[in-house]
This record gives sequence, C-alpha cells and structure tokens, in this order.
Amino acid sequence: MDVVDLARWQFGLTTVVHYFFVPFTISMAFLVAIMQTIWMRTNDERWLRLTKFFGKLLLINLAVGVVTGLVQEFQFGLNWSDFSRFVGDIFGAPLAMEALLAFYLESVFVGVWIFGWGRIPPKIHLATIWITAIATLLSAYFILAANSFMQNPVGYEINEEAGRAELTDIWAVLTNKVTLVTFPHTIFAAFMVGGAVVAAVAMWHLVKGRHEPAAATPGGPSDPGPFRKALRIGAVTVLIGGVGTAVSGDIQGKIMTEVQPMKMAAAEALYETQEPAPLSLFTVGTLDGSRALYSIEIPQLLSFLSTGSFEGEVRGINDIQEEYEELYGPGEYAPNIPATYWTFRLMIGFGVGAAMIAAWQLWATRRGQVPTSRWALRATVALPFLPLLANTLGWIFTEMGRQPWLVFGLMPTASGVTPGSTTGEVLATLITFTVLYAGLTWLWIWLLVKHARPGLPDVSAEAEWGRGSVRSDGDAEPADDTDRPLTFAY
Repeated sequence: MDVVDLARWQFGLTTVVHYFFVPFTISMAFLVAIMQTIWMRTNDERWLRLTKFFGKLLLINLAVGVVTGLVQEFQFGLNWSDFSRFVGDIFGAPLAMEALLAFYLESVFVGVWIFGWGRIPPKIHLATIWITAIATLLSAYFILAANSFMQNPVGYEINEEAGRAELTDIWAVLTNKVTLVTFPHTIFAAFMVGGAVVAAVAMWHLVKGRHEPAAATPGGPSDPGPFRKALRIGAVTVLIGGVGTAVSGDIQGKIMTEVQPMKMAAAEALYETQEPAPLSLFTVGTLDGSRALYSIEIPQLLSFLSTGSFEGEVRGINDIQEEYEELYGPGEYAPNIPATYWTFRLMIGFGVGAAMIAAWQLWATRRGQVPTSRWALRATVALPFLPLLANTLGWIFTEMGRQPWLVFGLMPTASGVTPGSTTGEVLATLITFTVLYAGLTWLWIWLLVKHARPGLPDVSAEAEWGRGSVRSDGDAEPADDTDRPLTFAY
C-alpha cells in the first residue's frame, strides 16, 4: 500500500469506530428525555427508574464517544493537510459552528443534567436533557453539512492566486440539497440504533426473568413491569425509524442520481445505460469489478428508485466514465464496484432485519406475555448490532462510492494527502490508532454490559425530589408547607 491507501485506511478506521457512538447518542438522548417527561407527567416511578437506567448507558456512550471523536479533528492535519488547505475555508465553517454552538450546548447541559438531580428545580432539570438532545441534532446537521460539501460542493469559488477554494455563501453550504435529504435519513437511522438498544436490553431482562411484575388486573394478565414498557417504546422507535429511513433513503437515492450518477451506477453494478433499468438483488461480477457475469433482477425498479419513473433512464458506469474522462481528463472514475454494491445491499438487509425483530418483539409481548425461548434471547442479542451495522455500512458506501474524489469533481483523493508523509509514518499511526480504538471499543462494550446487567436502580430520593422539594445540598425530602429559604416546591 502507498501513503494514500494507508491514510484512507486510517481515516476509515477512526471514523467508523467513532460513528458507533454517534447514532447511539442522538437517539438515546431523546429516548431518555421522553422517559423523564413521562415520569414528570405521570409521577409513575417506573419511568424514573428507566430514565436513570438508560441515562447511565447514554453517559457511558458519551464519555467514550468524545474520546474517539477527538482524533477526527487531528486527522485533517495529520494526513490530509492539503485537503485542509484547499477547502478548509468552506469545510471548516460548519465544523466550527458544530464545535462552538452544538457541542458546547451538549456538553454544558448534559453536565447540568448529570449533577442536577435533586439540586435544581425538576422542570428545569428536565429541560436540560431536552436541550442536550436537541444539541445532538444540531451537531449532526453541521457535520453533515460539511460532509455534503464533499459530495456536492456548493457556495464557493476558486481563488486561482491562492490556489484554494474560498467560501462565498455559507447559506448555500448549510442548505445543500444533499444535506437536506441526508440529515433526516441519518437521524431516522440513528433512532433505529437507540430504539434497538432499549428494546434489546429490556427484552433480555424479561427473557431472563429479571423483572418486577405488577399486580394483575382483574380478568387480565399481569404487567411484567418497567422493562416491558421500555421494550415496547424501543421496538416502536425501531419501526418508526425504519419507515423514516426507507422513505428518506428513496429521496436520497434520487438526489444521489442527480449529483453523483457514478455512485448510483456503482451501487447497482450497472455498466451500461438502460431505459428502463432493473434493480439487481444479487450480482456476480469479474474479480476486478469491470463487468457483471450473472445477476438476479427486478425489472424497472431501479428506474423508479433513481428517477421516480418506471420508464426512467439510468446511466451506466461505462458511459459516465467516458463523460468524466472528457470533463476531468484521463483516469479511473469508478469506485470499487464490489464494495459499493454489497455495502448498499447489506445496509438495507441489516436495517430490514432490525425492523423485523422489533415487530416480532411487539407481537411476542402483547397482553403481558414474555417469550422465554433461546431463539428469543438470540434475536435480542443480535438486535442492537443490526441497525448499528446498517448505519456503518451506509457510511462506508457513501464515502467509498465518492471515490476517486475527496471533494466530488473538485479534488481527487490523492491530491489531499499531507506532502512529505511516508509510508512508515502513516503505518505507525494506523497501528497505534487501531490498538487504541480496539481498546476503547472493548471498554465501551464492557461498561455497557456491566451497567445494563444489574437492572433498574433505586430512585427513592429522586422520586421524592420530583414529587415535592429539593434542598440546596441535593438531598430530596417530601414537600410540605414549611417555609424553607432554599427549598423549591412546585
């Protein structure tokens, strides 16, 4: 491998591992906020226990995720300084907004949420977790705006004298058509991850019999308690996220066909332009990915997904290659076809699998039932990994499908590498980051399992605080009519 390949592997490794934490954080912050809101409105202590339980998992994810994310900032200067120099004026603007606005809000208010139990008014405390959740959305939007510039560069002009691209319209960057469709697609997919984690953890405790049954209702079954509530809210979240991901993904496919036709052609291993074009379910190609040998297809479906018409034309790899050679000069402009083809399909397959398990969970726990078979436990263990893999493969497809461009049509990947970097230097940092990230991933999983296994915490102090009052030292006590200078009652 040369320096470019090693630099790509290093950035891919650190980015993929960091992205494990992103959808978890976005979705879990909202789910915890919803649980706390339900507790505040109903005064049902079971929802408080769920809030504290899943809130701890959220905080573990945030802590480890921040560590993995720090490396991303250094990557641009470490191996990609020419990229930073050429488009840093545009690419850096939304990243600066993310750091100075979104990440600042997220960090401050999650800290207030952590240390505010029993110390600040309950309604204000609830607002802090909602602000944290909204800040994660802002953070995602700004980062996606930066990435979307790489997919579809807008809002810039080339300064020939300085030899770099310069920002001319930040609004164009923030409202890039790719950003507007990628954001909902990413957020819906993220909610599939959080919902799957909640549903899987709750189902595991139910299957293992680690629940606290409530009294049976007259003429009806007993309620298995808090974890059944968590399971159902998690499974519904997975299904809603799945539908949203599919709908937004369909729109995204049409935008991708418009701005990056080569990526869509590579995703389908479509070598020749067709009108109408079929969607291949399974294709066997040559080892170099230059042509298809055998394919199972659904007639006209690719035309509809790409253009909105069953009769629409979809351009093939060979025709786009000829056009790009005329436009950009000699070169290979098709990405790795097997990688883009299979990551696209596996992304969809894992997402559908997660939705199917979530639907089964809702069916299996209807009317207070709890499945106890080993297959139920195996499906539960698999559930959180499926949408996580779907998210990861989706981003691998997005980034590999853009190749050989670092910024599509503007900067080839090979032109963005730091001048003077040697194979040995990049290989050394690649090995270092691989070991570091493997350790952090193991720590993350170990901490999540350790804190998810014991079950729901005791929340008697917080329950009293929520029902009545709070002292300045944080010790909760029931509300009464006594006038206490540092007590808040509502």
